Amino acid sequence: MYIIGENIHIISPAVKVALKERDGEYFKKAALEQVEAGAQCVDLNLGPRKKDWEEVFPWMVKTVEEVVDVPLCIDTTNVNGMEAALKTITKAQPILNSMSAEAFRLEHVPVLAKKYNAQLISLTLTKSGIPISSDERIGIALETLIPRCVELDFPINDLIIDPLVLTVSGCQEYCPELIEAVRTIPFAWDPAPQISIGLSNVSNAVPTKNRPLINSVYCAMVMGAGLKMMIANPLEEELMEVIRIVENRDESTALSRLYLKIHDHVEAMEDPTPDGVDMSDPEQAAVWKTVQVLLNKVIYADSYLEQ
Repeated sequence: MYIIGENIHIISPAVKVALKERDGEYFKKAALEQVEAGAQCVDLNLGPRKKDWEEVFPWMVKTVEEVVDVPLCIDTTNVNGMEAALKTITKAQPILNSMSAEAFRLEHVPVLAKKYNAQLISLTLTKSGIPISSDERIGIALETLIPRCVELDFPINDLIIDPLVLTVSGCQEYCPELIEAVRTIPFAWDPAPQISIGLSNVSNAVPTKNRPLINSVYCAMVMGAGLKMMIANPLEEELMEVIRIVENRDESTALSRLYLKIHDHVEAMEDPTPDGVDMSDPEQAAVWKTVQVLLNKVIYADSYLEQ
């Protein structure tokens, strides 16, 4: 699994303070610890920075490149900020996040990605928002995002489609549709674009204590659908353990066998079954209940694990 470390994100109060104070040591530590934990790329999500983009984006790139050699993912809606960052990068091929099917971003962002030899994350998002069904998301990729790249002679191998994860709290019906989009998009074009998702979005707005479990179970499911890249938190130990279990086919514990069962059923385009799940084991029971919620078979509530 190719992990783009998500922890330098303007939504974090600590990041906001560190950015305001230009605390370079904070960002060096945040980048380095993610790489040491297994991230192959570091996401720099600084928001639009409408007033100070000309100074902030180059400063951040230079700061982080002092301590890591991995690619940087420039994550902003500010096209000028994107270019300021891309001009400054001196090490690995960057990732630009993101293009969408919205007119302005569709016109300008892929041009920048091609100019600076960046990989390009492209969202299945239109001015009307994010469609629920997998077919509609696939349609956006095939009818708008990929053709735009073909028009510009942008390498499809450097295109990364993001079918957009939304939270299980409030957008539960999107969760299984996302899995099918992940499964299908690579087969809809030759050569196939890459696929990535923002995994942690699935657990936004749920109780903090439940987030690692929801992220981990969803990870096993989308890996079953073929996912090989995601924006995620590499410091989340439970998540990294599930990735290890799946990649190494570790059947050494009942819990690891359950995660593999979930992965394998999704891979076979089957709904996971409760056969062999020991509901008297709190860990297995929690995983199984989470599967049912993420498949939209049981209505999500913050107290779903207690039901």
